[in-house]
Amino acid sequence: MGSYFKAEFTTLKPVSTVTRGNAGMKDPAHGAFEIREKMEALDRTLNDYFVSWFGPRDSRVEGFFLLDTYPPTFILSLLYLFVVWAGPQFMQNKLPLSSRGILVVYNIGLTLLSLYMFCELVRGVWDGGYSIFCQDTHNAGDADIKIIHILWWYYFSKLIEFMDTFFFILRKNYHQITILHVYHHATMFNIWWFVMNWVPCGHSFFGATLNSFIHVLMYSYYGLSAIPAMRPYLWWKKYITQGQLLQFVLTIIQTSFGVIWPCGFPSGWLYFQIGYMISLIILFTNFYIQTYKKRGAFKGKDLINGSTVAVNGHANGLTTQTEHPSAKKTH
Repeated sequence: MGSYFKAEFTTLKPVSTVTRGNAGMKDPAHGAFEIREKMEALDRTLNDYFVSWFGPRDSRVEGFFLLDTYPPTFILSLLYLFVVWAGPQFMQNKLPLSSRGILVVYNIGLTLLSLYMFCELVRGVWDGGYSIFCQDTHNAGDADIKIIHILWWYYFSKLIEFMDTFFFILRKNYHQITILHVYHHATMFNIWWFVMNWVPCGHSFFGATLNSFIHVLMYSYYGLSAIPAMRPYLWWKKYITQGQLLQFVLTIIQTSFGVIWPCGFPSGWLYFQIGYMISLIILFTNFYIQTYKKRGAFKGKDLINGSTVAVNGHANGLTTQTEHPSAKKTH
């Protein structure tokens, strides 16, 4: 893998009991120190397991926000799942929130972030002379460093995109919180933590680049369609679903190139990528069949959130104007 992860841990000083008067009470800071010590021990244990499974971590991402230790990413994902479970109960006796203005800002913000990531990834790949067939993680010098920084933003964007689901809950659009939607959001944030720590550039670029482009189409549509006057001009709605499916297929094909023509990029990551894409295709196909074939809901109805799609390529869900009054406002 080239560079080796340098595990540096703070040397722990002996803990002394500090008494107050004759009460013999421990210093309050002692409890906090013990918690910190346990967390550091847990992190060391996890790091040892990860290194034994995947090999040394890539030292080029040391110090990046949220990347040094896994627990924060995992805990944030658990909190996301908790909100998915508890949110509808919290909103049970409350009116749905419109939040149209916030949705416009949120979606346009993600559109601009996705556009930035797409353009910078394309430029970095071009400058580094990346191969579409297979690209190792240590062959392009400064271009690799640039790709790493952009892919960190891609990883962090998966945390931001948890808000997709939270907005559905606040607007009581529960039909849009599908298994596919939750599965994708909960897994991508965690998967990209591992990608960034072990294969943060090289062949990892393709899926993120393609997904960023698809997100430009999706979030721009969601943001602009929250403005009623703009809806008649949003001609690209019908292409979002096809783009999602094409994204999955192209990613599988491009990942397979690295298996057929190996270049030093770890093959285990390639097989995992192929398997994950297949799982999305299966879930997306099931969603399509359940939504359209059984309901027949797609004929003659205006679909909000773009045909079959949903956020992040995986069914935020389908909304028709006749099904949910609150869903007339997109996202």
